[in-house]
Amino acid sequence: MAKGGVKKVVLAYSGGLDTSIILKWLQEEYGCEVVTFTADLGQGEELGPAREKALAMGVRPENIFIDDLREEFVRDFVFPMFRANTLYEGQYLLGTSIARPLIAKRQIEIANLVGADAVCHGATGKGNDQVRFEVSYYALKPDVRVIAPWREWSFQGRPDLIAYAKQHGIPFASGKEQEAPFSIDANLLHTSSEGLALEDPAVATPDIVSKRAGRRTITPEEAPDQAEMITIGFKEGDAVSVNGQALKAHELLKALNDIGKKHGIGGLDLVENRFVGMKSRGFYETPGGTILWQAHRAIESICLDRGAMHLKDELMPKYATLIYNGMWFTPERKMLQAAIDASQDDVTGEVTLKLYKGGVYVQGRSSPYSLYNKDLVGFDAAGGYNQKDAEGFIKLNALRLRIAAWRDKRVGKNNQE
Repeated sequence: MAKGGVKKVVLAYSGGLDTSIILKWLQEEYGCEVVTFTADLGQGEELGPAREKALAMGVRPENIFIDDLREEFVRDFVFPMFRANTLYEGQYLLGTSIARPLIAKRQIEIANLVGADAVCHGATGKGNDQVRFEVSYYALKPDVRVIAPWREWSFQGRPDLIAYAKQHGIPFASGKEQEAPFSIDANLLHTSSEGLALEDPAVATPDIVSKRAGRRTITPEEAPDQAEMITIGFKEGDAVSVNGQALKAHELLKALNDIGKKHGIGGLDLVENRFVGMKSRGFYETPGGTILWQAHRAIESICLDRGAMHLKDELMPKYATLIYNGMWFTPERKMLQAAIDASQDDVTGEVTLKLYKGGVYVQGRSSPYSLYNKDLVGFDAAGGYNQKDAEGFIKLNALRLRIAAWRDKRVGKNNQE
């Protein structure tokens, strides 16, 4: 008898120890048919074993989905976010946050395809991802049943999971018997490392994290002593080429990742405010995203009107918080996206950057839609600008201050404080 009326569930499945245990737990606890979904977001791992593990655990071949979502991820989620120059709390490029709505979207699509009545994720009960997944699920399928094992089962930690895996013959690497020194989330935009070895924010990021195998970037000290110049082309706010070569969205980000890693770009030791109320410390690696953020800001600097730029800067923190909080499918995010996208019509051109030992330096930018006017900027009175016009502008802006100063003088108040 299926528990809670759940007959078929779509599980977000990586093939790792935790989700393999969840798969078995669903089969036992809920007695339901399990459909596994593994998303290729450019995390750099071989996904073939996920299929073999799912088959070995009794999942029918037609119930195993492994989808290459790299292009959709960058084109429809990362690039729209970068049009806003999005940073959470002034630093974080939101590499984990922006991946969750796409995973949830595809899970719901599969649930509809196979007639599942539930979806399941492996996020813990005190993190951000549980909210990001579930808010997205409900936005797309309001009556879907959500199963969150970490909020249901009795397992307290790694030893309990290992014991369960041994009991049910779930294979795992011998090193998994020990508590992992940190956890990693990865996709084409970034990697994030959190937990245990990183939990003390007063201690520098240990080499076990910053110099691990499979790292996304190197340290600036390891980077070459020779700088490299690159040119990124933009069309209507999105990057479309690197050094004159047109690339698909995911190919372009991969190329920038490779270049950025070479020069030690994109490593960030960050303490962030989770919306569940606690602070967390992590080490983030976003080489391509760091380059892209700088380049987009540079092309906007000559293509966007001052009012549009300043309004975007005011909207961006709200937009960033919505993404961080998992509110991608909300009306307010869509409203902000429409405003942001409307500003990008003329954001077309090229930006040249110098990359050197962790730094990204703008060397030049050009656009057929540039608002930069050399005649107006020059010190000579040319190009339709009369320097005498500034006098009236200055006096009008200072009038309220003059009125206050006249008042203070009249009443004997010291206005120099």
